[in-house]
Amino acid sequence: MGNLVQQYIDKAKAKDPNEPEFLQTVEEVLTSIEPVLEAHPEYIESGLMDRLIEPERIIQFRVPWTDDEGKPHVNRGWRVQFNSALGPYKGGIRFQSNVYVGMLKFLAFEQIFKNSLTGLPIGGGKGGSDFDPAGKSDAEVMRFCQSFATELYKYVGPNQDDPAGDMGVGGREIGYIMGQYKRITNQYDGTFSGKGVENGGLYGRTEATGYGIVYYCREMLKHFGESLEGKTVAISGFGNVSWGVTQKLNQLGAKVITISGPDGYIYDPDGVTAGEKEDYLLELRASGKNICAPYADKFPSATFYPGKKPWEVKADVYIPSAMQNDIHLEDAKNMVANGAKYLCEGANMPTTNEAIKYLQDNGVVIGPSKAANAGGVACSCLEMSQNAEHIVFSAEDVHAQLENIMVNIFKQCEDACAKYNLGDNFIAGANIAGFERVAKAMKWQGFV
Repeated sequence: MGNLVQQYIDKAKAKDPNEPEFLQTVEEVLTSIEPVLEAHPEYIESGLMDRLIEPERIIQFRVPWTDDEGKPHVNRGWRVQFNSALGPYKGGIRFQSNVYVGMLKFLAFEQIFKNSLTGLPIGGGKGGSDFDPAGKSDAEVMRFCQSFATELYKYVGPNQDDPAGDMGVGGREIGYIMGQYKRITNQYDGTFSGKGVENGGLYGRTEATGYGIVYYCREMLKHFGESLEGKTVAISGFGNVSWGVTQKLNQLGAKVITISGPDGYIYDPDGVTAGEKEDYLLELRASGKNICAPYADKFPSATFYPGKKPWEVKADVYIPSAMQNDIHLEDAKNMVANGAKYLCEGANMPTTNEAIKYLQDNGVVIGPSKAANAGGVACSCLEMSQNAEHIVFSAEDVHAQLENIMVNIFKQCEDACAKYNLGDNFIAGANIAGFERVAKAMKWQGFV
């Protein structure tokens, strides 16, 4: 069976040799689900595995726009509609200069299993552009978003594909995209999620991903008879996800001792405490400068380490909440040397496969990203429901539903580990639990 799984990995490598992020996630998922394939050879015989690793469609289009000086620019836009077995495609839109189709395929493939774990009726997709909104005026961002939506609108809809925000795409960008979509289609149908509350957005959505990560982390520690209370936590990033993680950790009695940005990391032994420090993360993000160094200028208890990552800091729990492949083998060795016990992935695929193996071989328990950060997309689906029913959920309703979803996601991982004798390998547990639901739906729908 191992050779057969490797055949599918090799097929992906042969077809997409220049897409390392996509190949990385394919390898991680397929090696994890081997016990399921042994128990269900019909998944192999029916060609399900070939279809699983091939997107249903990829749409690429040009996005022409003009800057404030009237100079023309052309960017590329994409939408990867990977798998709709469980429902309409659901996944964010990312605007960053390094976006390319391989990155979006990786994110969309991860999204299939993440969305499956929520138990909600949503398939997996992702989209974006190599446009960087940093340093652009509001008018430039609006013109770009309107041009992007003018092509994207043809391929999305409430029962077809419901995009949300992602890196570089917040409430502002979603608002501009939604506005153009509404202008063209004459429909106010809630196709886009992550909107401002005035546009039908969800109360509590901003903090949802971060809160969900902490709920998952709490359940993971509870599995071992431990609590987050009193724990020191090293996190990366300083955006909405990191802010949400920090806020919920503070509420549960943990201490966040690091944040980070592209410029380096901050170590604050007194903690990024509730109130002024916690709120300052939002100020840093809103500045548009994408640096965290000013935190150390504002708070004397903190030290800035330029060009470095926070994984060299000793902590009880590590929560990477920034970018993919942020933790490499050397970082993993630093964590183990510092006595690491728990890593809960907040970002999408923040740990390389090599680093994961080293951490697991040295007894570090890992909460996988496709499970831990599923709270964001779960709440996006709640926003879809809110829009479809023409009702409004309170923030309290949202937080209660989010917590229940995250507790159930951990239980699915836990149950899969027990069913297939995987010990505490929650990465494999999450992949199996997510895959089983998708595979059953694909099998029932026939060879399509």
